[in-house]
Amino acid sequence: MVTKASGASRAATAGEAMAVVDARGLVAGWSEGARRLTGYTVDEVTGTPAAALVDGDAAAVWRTLLTYGDAVVDLRYRDGRRQKVAVRICPVRGAAGERRRFVVQATPDPIERGLGELAFAQASMSMSVFDTGQRYLRMNDWACKVMGQPEEEFRHQYFPDTVEDATHSRGFLRHLEIVVETGEPVRYESWTRSPSGRRMHAWTSEMWPVRDPSGELIGTALAAFDSSEQFAARQRLALLNEAAGSIGTKLDVVRTARELAELVVPRLADFASVDLLESVLQGEEPEMGPVAGGVRLHRAAHHSGTPGVPEAAIALGAADVYPPSSPPARALVTGEPVLTRTGDDSLDSWFAGHGARSAKLQEAAADHDLSLMAVPLVARGTTLGVAVLVRNLTPEHPDAFDQDDMSLAEELASRAAVCVDNARRYTRERTTALALQRSLLPKTVAGQAAVEFASRYLPALSQAGVGGDWFDVIPLSGTRVALVVGDVVGHGIHASVTMGRLRTAVWALADVDLPPDELLTHLDDLVEHLAAGDGTGDGEIGATCLYAVYDPVDRSCTIASAGHVPPVVVRPDGSVQVVEVAAGPMLGVGGLPFEARELELPEGSVLALYTDGLVEARDRDVDTGTAALCAALTGQVDSLERACDTVLKALLPDTPGDDVALLLARTRALDAEQVAVWNLTDDPALVANARKLATDQLTRWGLEEAAFVTELVVSELVTNAIRYGGAPIQLRLIRDRTLICEVSDASSTSPHLRRARQFDEGGRGLLLVAQLTDRWGSRPSGAGKTIWAEQALPPSL
Repeated sequence: MVTKASGASRAATAGEAMAVVDARGLVAGWSEGARRLTGYTVDEVTGTPAAALVDGDAAAVWRTLLTYGDAVVDLRYRDGRRQKVAVRICPVRGAAGERRRFVVQATPDPIERGLGELAFAQASMSMSVFDTGQRYLRMNDWACKVMGQPEEEFRHQYFPDTVEDATHSRGFLRHLEIVVETGEPVRYESWTRSPSGRRMHAWTSEMWPVRDPSGELIGTALAAFDSSEQFAARQRLALLNEAAGSIGTKLDVVRTARELAELVVPRLADFASVDLLESVLQGEEPEMGPVAGGVRLHRAAHHSGTPGVPEAAIALGAADVYPPSSPPARALVTGEPVLTRTGDDSLDSWFAGHGARSAKLQEAAADHDLSLMAVPLVARGTTLGVAVLVRNLTPEHPDAFDQDDMSLAEELASRAAVCVDNARRYTRERTTALALQRSLLPKTVAGQAAVEFASRYLPALSQAGVGGDWFDVIPLSGTRVALVVGDVVGHGIHASVTMGRLRTAVWALADVDLPPDELLTHLDDLVEHLAAGDGTGDGEIGATCLYAVYDPVDRSCTIASAGHVPPVVVRPDGSVQVVEVAAGPMLGVGGLPFEARELELPEGSVLALYTDGLVEARDRDVDTGTAALCAALTGQVDSLERACDTVLKALLPDTPGDDVALLLARTRALDAEQVAVWNLTDDPALVANARKLATDQLTRWGLEEAAFVTELVVSELVTNAIRYGGAPIQLRLIRDRTLICEVSDASSTSPHLRRARQFDEGGRGLLLVAQLTDRWGSRPSGAGKTIWAEQALPPSL
């Protein structure tokens, strides 16, 4: 583009670029100013067409120059740039007056150069130019305003000498040096205050190299702008992202409240408190109650940027009543956040009416105001409590809470409220399930001397909730005892209720005195019936169970398992053995048999029954856990209580992921002198002899006082065995905590009480036995049945 130069541009200025062009249009001379302007050296342009330096129609440019003597020309620079320059031509004439050469003078367009200067000086951001040694060369008006002094005070000053020695200043200097070292532009972001003020700002500085026309780096320019708003927006977004992972990490109401308070301080507030309704802390449905006299809240958490939390007017766990006009009470009632600050009547009157808060206010706000937000914790349309955020308004941080802060606080409070409500619901269900389960677990077992036992039950601390683990020690007839451990699949109320139903069923089946494998078969059928009538829609109940019966007379233990982990036996010599029991199917599968295994346990053996939560974990399989259990039990077991603690400490983490039930039972044995056995024939004449045998044995035991009742019991039971059962017949007396009389015969038909009519000759025998003894019953045996009766020993014994 070619335009006629203005008259103002006709005046030559010192230092302009000059070139000499001969009559052929070739460059014959080239000044240093021309080199600086275009970047071409004298050797590069001498002898070349001057038209090559013009971007556009060179002939039109030449005609304009010859006609007017000057023009504004688009000049092509060595680095490829295009720039308008004012060009003036002056002919050099020969002796005959002909024009033999032309002197061309050029300078950047003065109008555009003036605009650039004005733009630099009046830019709405801080702009500065440094030399390669990080010394100030130029500063615009905004930079001078930020730094608080005129440009003359900084020119040629080393940057570190003009600012405080701080991390952000050293970072700024280092980035200036990087531009010089690399020749590449960089960006530097900092959070600091300007030398001219006390308020903190976020600054974004763009730094780039400055080069002369030859390409040599001669300095660094920068433009810095206040990015506090963008910085705050990024901080709010980062806080929301962090809240997703840091609030509600555990199903614990108080911990969730604490996580909210710790998240917002100091990034959003200088102090934060979270107060909840008492019903929420207890896991119940929220009940605010009447608000006319104020709202009673409990302090669940508070946090401060100052150690010791000096702003807190009430202690953690304490309760306080908030008057209806106070910001927290208003937020609770309306379900909307309340934004206020000191100087507002509602806030000042609330503080003034509360002695502790008034004192804290005077102490904390002695030289500055406070900005306060009360944000309700609302989940599923129900208000659970309120979070109070306080910000100290100082010269460095003069900004009170605004609408953006309130929106952020609402979002954080909403997330926390959902987590608090989930934790509340979990607490309620866990408390109910745990109470139910503990009420169903055995506390003391009376009436058995076959084993000494100790137990532990640990509910899961995971979010899955309480499971359905259980154990039992059930006294059986003939001084025997049943040891039971089981585990219902799943967690929560349903698992605990199912556990209670199964435990009751086991007691009922144990009372019938079924062998372990038959008992599990009946229990399996029961689980199928329970699943069919469950009403939950899934129609499935899964459980494992291990049932063992120990007889201290012959020291035998019969064990059957329904998909349960095997028991472990610690022998009296300290050796440990895993009892290999056919696991069988889980309860509820149906249609598959269970197998029992019988083993002998010497007196003093310890039988360990447990659930899989003890030996199985995410980082450990059952075999590894069982080996660890054996290692923990190896050696002499002096105290069962200490052994339980040792096992739990060795195998469990601080927070078990599943319920754990552990039962340790040390076997006892009856001496041969405590048991008397006679094998009888089915001759009715031998009934009298059986009575005499029993009476003589009671005399040897010193139990003459029990002879009368025992004679009647022996007479009736042996007579029934001869009449209805048949050989082989066995009479056994056991002296333990009670006196037990047992008669076995070959019939599998169980006897039952019946009412004898007036003229009946029989039918009164079992009724007499039931009336004269404490307990009686029958149980199946391998070849028939056994009828037994227990009576208390005389008080003197």
